[in-house]
Amino acid sequence: MEISAPTRGNRKLEALLAAAGDDKRLHGWWHMQQVNAERLGMSDHSWVHVRIVLNIALRLFRLLSRSGLEPAMVTQHGMGRRDAEVVIAAACMFHDTGMSIHRTDHEEFSLFLAADRLPLLLEGIYDEPERTVVMAETLHAIIGHRRRGDPFTIEAGVVRVADALDMASGRSRVPFETRRPNIHSLSAAAIDAVSIDPGEESAVRIEIAMNNSSGLFQVDELLATKLRGSGIEEHLEVVASIEAEHEKRLVPVFRI
Repeated sequence: MEISAPTRGNRKLEALLAAAGDDKRLHGWWHMQQVNAERLGMSDHSWVHVRIVLNIALRLFRLLSRSGLEPAMVTQHGMGRRDAEVVIAAACMFHDTGMSIHRTDHEEFSLFLAADRLPLLLEGIYDEPERTVVMAETLHAIIGHRRRGDPFTIEAGVVRVADALDMASGRSRVPFETRRPNIHSLSAAAIDAVSIDPGEESAVRIEIAMNNSSGLFQVDELLATKLRGSGIEEHLEVVASIEAEHEKRLVPVFRI
């Protein structure tokens, strides 16, 4: 369960990723959150999802930072952008650990699991009171990723949007192939790729390549819901399109 991401010389982020890579309890939670996802016929919630969300979040944050947007770690705590990256990465690693207990209210369960384990991962990286500040901002970003999370910080908004952007078809492969398709699995199978690049009219341009119009459910119902109220929506532009002349037929017949 290797969680890798470009650290760009951020030693604190490198130390956090290394600590997470050695933490067998955290790995156990990642395993169990996927077990429960499979029990419910849901899309991937394994360590692969964690790694993808973490990489998307860092990409988003760095593009936003390039445009001059400052995170709470800088504006409110007098720390640095690299500390904001630690908050974002830690929140991504723990955001779904509550799924190891139950899907319902899993974001709240993630809070006490993170509160139990994260201090150990941050030991040697931060002294007090900075460690508690990083902890608090991480927990806020975790709870902020839920549907009505109301994030207060750039860091939390980034985690919230990054979670929704893990929508490409590979994430829904198992439930799509082994169970009766529903709008969640069908729409995820309609997403071929997601690209995140600097925008011309905004800080970030997100392009979503679809093979079928059902992918609009992922974009409008899931991504748009997370984007609204994230605090970073005005800095992002999202474009979803179907490049092929004909749409891919995902299911020949649907029976109820």
